[in-house]
Amino acid sequence: MHADLSRATFRPERHYSAVIAQQGRVQLDADLNEQTAIQLHRARTLAADLIGQHGGPRDATGFHIEYVGGKHDIDTLHIRGGRYYVDGILCDADRPVSGTPVPREDGAEQPPTPPEYWTYWDQPDAFRDPEQPDDRLPSPAASPFVVYLRVWERAVCAAEDPALREVALGAALPDTSVRAKVVWQVLPLSLTELGVTDTDPAVDTVREAFDAWARRQSAPSARLAARAERPDHADDDPCLVRPDARYRGPENQLYRVEVHAGGEAGDATFKWSRENGSVVFPVDGLDGTWVRLATLGFDDKLDLDVGDLVEFTDTAQASRLEALPLLRVEELDLPGRRARLSAEPDPRVGRLPHLHPFLRRWDHHEGPRRKGRRTALEGGAVPVTEGEWLALEDGVEVYFAEGGTYRTGDHWIVPARTVTGSVEWPADPARRPLLRAPAGIARHFAPLALVKGEGGTVDLRFAFAPLAGAVPAADEAALVAEARSAREEESAEADPSGGRSQTTAEAEAAAEGDE
Repeated sequence: MHADLSRATFRPERHYSAVIAQQGRVQLDADLNEQTAIQLHRARTLAADLIGQHGGPRDATGFHIEYVGGKHDIDTLHIRGGRYYVDGILCDADRPVSGTPVPREDGAEQPPTPPEYWTYWDQPDAFRDPEQPDDRLPSPAASPFVVYLRVWERAVCAAEDPALREVALGAALPDTSVRAKVVWQVLPLSLTELGVTDTDPAVDTVREAFDAWARRQSAPSARLAARAERPDHADDDPCLVRPDARYRGPENQLYRVEVHAGGEAGDATFKWSRENGSVVFPVDGLDGTWVRLATLGFDDKLDLDVGDLVEFTDTAQASRLEALPLLRVEELDLPGRRARLSAEPDPRVGRLPHLHPFLRRWDHHEGPRRKGRRTALEGGAVPVTEGEWLALEDGVEVYFAEGGTYRTGDHWIVPARTVTGSVEWPADPARRPLLRAPAGIARHFAPLALVKGEGGTVDLRFAFAPLAGAVPAADEAALVAEARSAREEESAEADPSGGRSQTTAEAEAAAEGDE
C-alpha cells in the first residue's frame, strides 16, 4: 500500500491472534494496522475454507455474464449484480442506486437513470478504453473466449478521494489515513492463452486449464533481499550518525522498492521511495508540460524539488497496472504552484478531473553505480540487474535473485532505523539476508463464463447454499422417551411421598423430629 507508514509487522506464520494495547505506551500505526490485518486474514481464510477458491451465495450470486454483440458497434458484456468470493475476498457487483435530484426549475427532463447492471466498458475499476484495440473483446465467431475476474487491493489516498480528508483540519495539515480498496475487473482471456486447442471444449477442461493459468499468474517468481552496508564515503560526514552505523540516513525511513516495467531482467525496471511512495501532489490543471498543483508539499522533506522524478497518474491508470515513463521536474513556479515536467504526460492520463490526477514522487535521481559508473535510467526508472547488490542511498542496498519474472506494481518494503544503524530484514544464522517474495500485489482470479457468441454463454461460476436450516424434528424413540420423562415428573409432583405408605411416611417424619 502506498501510505505514510512506519513499517508493516503482520506475519501470518507467527499465528498472532490479537494485538493487546498496554497502558501508558506510545501508540504506533504498525500496531493498529497489524490488528486490522489479523482480523482480515482470519475472516478471509475462514471464508475460503468454507466456500472454496471462489463462489457466490445461491440466491445472490453476482457476476452473471451476458455477451452483447452482433448489431452493436462495439461488443460488450452485461455484468449482473450480486456477491462473489474469490479466495475469501468479497467482490460486490451491485451497482449503486443513483439518488433522486431536486426537480429543475425550467422543467427540463432529468438525465436517464443508469441500468441496474454494469457493462464491460463502464465497470468501476477496469477503465477499459474502446479506442485501444487491446481493450476490445475478442470475436467469439473466430474462437470462444473465457471471461474471468481479476481481484486485488490497492491504497486510495485523499488525492484520489477528497472525501477522506477532514476539511475542518485545514489545508495546511496532511490527510489522516488512507483506505484499502478491493479492485475487481472483468476481463477476457483467449483459449489459446489457456493452452486449450479444442474450439468447443468441455466445461471441466476449461476450468482445469484456467486453474493452472491462474496459479502461474498468482505466484510471483521475483525475489529480493535487502541489507545496510557502510558506504565508502561514510567518513565524509562522521558527525551525522554513529560512526559504525551501516545505515547512514539521519532519519527513520520505510523504503519501498517497486517494479515499474515488468518482464524479464533485461526489460524490467524498478523505482524506489524512502517514504513508501506516499508523497503525492493533487493536480488541478495541465497545460502542455506545465502542471498546476493543489500544493507543493508540507515541508522540505515532503515537497517537490527540481530534479525529482515523478509519476503522472490518475485513478484509471493506477487501476490498470500499466507503466508509463517517469518524468523529471525541470522548473518550479512557487507562487503559481506549478511545475514544469521534462515531457508532456501521456494523453491517456490526467485529462479528466473526475479521475483525480496526481503526481507521485519517487526518490531515485539516477541509477546505482556499477563498475565505476552510474547506470543510465530507462524511462525514468532503474534497470533491474540480477545477482549483485545495488546501492540505493545511505548504505541501503538491494539484491534481485537471478531468474525472476517481474510484474508492474510488485513491491518490497525495507524499514531503516537510525538507532540500530541498519535495516530490518530477515537473515539466516550467518547473518546473510534472506530472499523474499514481493509484499504485494496479491492477485486473485476466478472464471466467470465461456463466451461462444450471443446466447451461447456457458456459466463457469460456483454457488453455495446457506449453512443454516430449520431445526429437525425428533425421531419416534426420542418422543416416547420425552413423554415417559414427563409422566414421571407429573407423578412425583402428585405424590410427594414417592409411592411410600402413609404409615411409613409418618414414622420417618417422627424420627426426624426426635433427632
